[in-house]
Amino acid sequence: MRFVASLAMVLALTIGPRLLVAQTPPNVVIVFADDLAYADIGCFGAQGYQTPHIDRLAKEGRRFTDFYVTQAVCSASRAGLLTGCYPNRIGINGALGPASQIGIHADETTIAETLKTKGYATAIYGKWHLGHLPEFLPQRHGFDDYFGLPYSNDMWPHHPTAKFPDLPLVSGEETVALNPDQTQLTTCYAEHAVKFIETNRDKPFFLYVAHAMPHVPLFVSDKFAGKTKRGLFGDVVEEIDWSVGQILEALERLKLDDRTLVIFTSDNGPWLSYGNHAGSAAPLREGKGTAWDGGVRVPCVARWPGKIPAGTVSSTPWMTIDVLPTVAKLAGAPLPPKRIDGVDASDVLLGSVNGPSPHESLLFYWGNELHAIRNGRWKLHFPHTYRTLDGEPGKDGQPGPYRQEKTELALYDLVEDIGESRNVANEHGDVVRMLTSLADEARKDLGDQLTKQIGKGVREPGRGKE
Repeated sequence: MRFVASLAMVLALTIGPRLLVAQTPPNVVIVFADDLAYADIGCFGAQGYQTPHIDRLAKEGRRFTDFYVTQAVCSASRAGLLTGCYPNRIGINGALGPASQIGIHADETTIAETLKTKGYATAIYGKWHLGHLPEFLPQRHGFDDYFGLPYSNDMWPHHPTAKFPDLPLVSGEETVALNPDQTQLTTCYAEHAVKFIETNRDKPFFLYVAHAMPHVPLFVSDKFAGKTKRGLFGDVVEEIDWSVGQILEALERLKLDDRTLVIFTSDNGPWLSYGNHAGSAAPLREGKGTAWDGGVRVPCVARWPGKIPAGTVSSTPWMTIDVLPTVAKLAGAPLPPKRIDGVDASDVLLGSVNGPSPHESLLFYWGNELHAIRNGRWKLHFPHTYRTLDGEPGKDGQPGPYRQEKTELALYDLVEDIGESRNVANEHGDVVRMLTSLADEARKDLGDQLTKQIGKGVREPGRGKE
């Protein structure tokens, strides 16, 4: 018996904590801000306000400089995060409005459903935006508890006014208020998150906090109103940061820090037409609604004490589609039965800071159009139309105008030219050919309206019964 015990101890020390994770599955907390841009938190360069709690995640964990979303718009981005699929694979594009009759299909598997196979308690507090009909709501897709908005706080035809009389606040599958006081949303989501952690302290849990802010129109509670030099936008982001601090305090108080992976990121870049009510993607190009890095590259920090090396910075490219297979690996949970596009990125999360990307390439669609592809340092844009500001942006809650621009076939070296300003396609024909070949293969699977191809691997979204 002594030999067996000694052997077990030696194996534990030899294998190390990372490979033993599945035996003690971690709690997982994902905080997902809305329209928070690349330079909108302190450790990524924010100015005029402070984000000490989010910055703490970076100081005690890892900051990811080359982290991407699947598409730079609400519903599509959330579909990618929660299912591990490019959103056009599962038929979720754009931002689903109140009149939409589609949503996430019952056969798709979310992170919540994946982790429930290992006994996790699961909850979402905040914006869902993957279908508002009953069959699409979170508790039909693996979440034990839900409290929040089923879609954005500005949805048409009320955009961009602050008054949205039909905006429902939902608990479970019941509307508990219409046109709720949005100044209390961030605080309310934080309170729900803390209570969920306290209730489920003795079992593994998955907590998804999807803030409505800083998506316009902006709202902030009295305790943060007028606090920052950046005006209402800075006040709103500081309140989001405070909410992260509430979660971290609960984890520390309940001695759950070492058992909990916390990831903070955003759904897409800034809604630039709103000017002082929008953030900054500097030094990246463009913003929300485009496949330029200002639209799809977002701030990301992660902390897991004892597992993620503290104070590290990684420039390895990866994407929200990788979160599902990564936490599945860490929890010892099976992958979804249907094909997904994400891959296990636990080496990026836990290992060396400059290891290889888990992907041969990352694809950037807008709807069903393939606009760009990245491989390593190289990003190739295919000829397409995109929106850009037409003159000065708006101010104080009113948007400025966009105009449509066309880009030619353009190759950028993101290491030397992070702002995608210098087309080097003529200098690197071999790279253009390589990326074009990768894109051609992707089009066969996922399709591409620009080249009039129908993908063989796409699936239908869920369709409403009402």
